[in-house]
Amino acid sequence: MVRGPKKHLKRLAAPKHWMLDKLSGTWAPKPSAGPHKTRECLPLVVLLRNRLKYALTSREVTLIVMQRLIQVDKKVRTDARYPAGFMDVISIKETGENFRLLYDIKGRFNVHPIGEEEAKFKLCQVTKTYTGKKGIPCLTTHDGRTIRYPDPDIKTHDTVKYEFESGKIVDFVHFDVGNICMITGGKNLGRIGVIERKEKHPGSYDIVHIKDTKGNQFATRLTNVFVIGNGTTSLVTVPKNKGVRLTVIEERQNRLRKKK
Repeated sequence: MVRGPKKHLKRLAAPKHWMLDKLSGTWAPKPSAGPHKTRECLPLVVLLRNRLKYALTSREVTLIVMQRLIQVDKKVRTDARYPAGFMDVISIKETGENFRLLYDIKGRFNVHPIGEEEAKFKLCQVTKTYTGKKGIPCLTTHDGRTIRYPDPDIKTHDTVKYEFESGKIVDFVHFDVGNICMITGGKNLGRIGVIERKEKHPGSYDIVHIKDTKGNQFATRLTNVFVIGNGTTSLVTVPKNKGVRLTVIEERQNRLRKKK
């Protein structure tokens, strides 16, 4: 009989975007319970060892985090398996580096370097607005935060700019046609574009049509769309390719150019 949650994760069952090789062992780090889902997160051990190369083994990562050197969203995290996720800010005191977790056009996590000013805030998508005990208005965000007394104009699917130091919302962007967004799920994961139109399908999934900077059009479910700015101006810096997906031929041509 199964008792309690699973505590192990086989390497072959780990999410593909962690990019762990098959032959380096049987097991993969099982993310702890936290603000992001197992298949939508990047544990600190994978981030520090496989991405940033600050450690060679999982044991070394444990030694680093137990020295209280790693902050996620300006809070020290000493759990090597802590699940960092989309829009989280990773700060390393000793090196003075800050990174934001975004997606690349292949649907993998892009550990995007950012400056000190940009590391003071993050964007959160509103998943729910409700009235709590004693009539206090609240909202819940995609990373599990509950914020009390928000602006009454903020609705579900809008994006708020959350400041770590004050713990307050300093700005927000509506989920509107004409605003820039990033796709956080589905086969278009990681693409960036401007919302063209929204389609309602009662009893099914609402669909959003999006156009990127190259003029390519694509559609996805409304739940996969995360607004990141007003108009065509993003509130956070985005990767160099601006979230434009290339065709197989364009990728080949780029590779050949680099070889020359």
